[in-house]
Amino acid sequence: MIRAVVQAEPIDLAATLASVEGADAGAVASFSGFVRADDGVSELALEHYPGMTEAVLHGLAEEAATRWQLQAVAVVHRVGPMAPGERIVLVATAARHRHAALEACTFLIDRLKTEAPFWKRERRADGASWVEAREADSGAASRWR
Repeated sequence: MIRAVVQAEPIDLAATLASVEGADAGAVASFSGFVRADDGVSELALEHYPGMTEAVLHGLAEEAATRWQLQAVAVVHRVGPMAPGERIVLVATAARHRHAALEACTFLIDRLKTEAPFWKRERRADGASWVEAREADSGAASRWR
């Protein structure tokens, strides 16, 4: 089972994790990312290109499922305005063994950060600005190629 979703609604952690659990899975690994209040950020707004973004997420999930022989994978990413502390992304992987589940989860979040077409804008007391890609994210993603 592969599920890749972009949504404005809050992510249901319990439902998403339950969706990847199954009889053949010996391990489920997950990663949740949250909006940080770094440097006075009061809001993070994400925009995306509908259709394209979902296709990229699904392609990454398929690659992970094949590479680590996963039983299931879910990638749920929010768009729209979010406040600090809100969950922005959830990646969950299910595999027969923990190593595969953990590696696949790391792979997905590393590649998602650099390949998924999202545009981020932070709002602070002094105005709003677009968020530039971080070099550290590119470095993390490059180890999977």
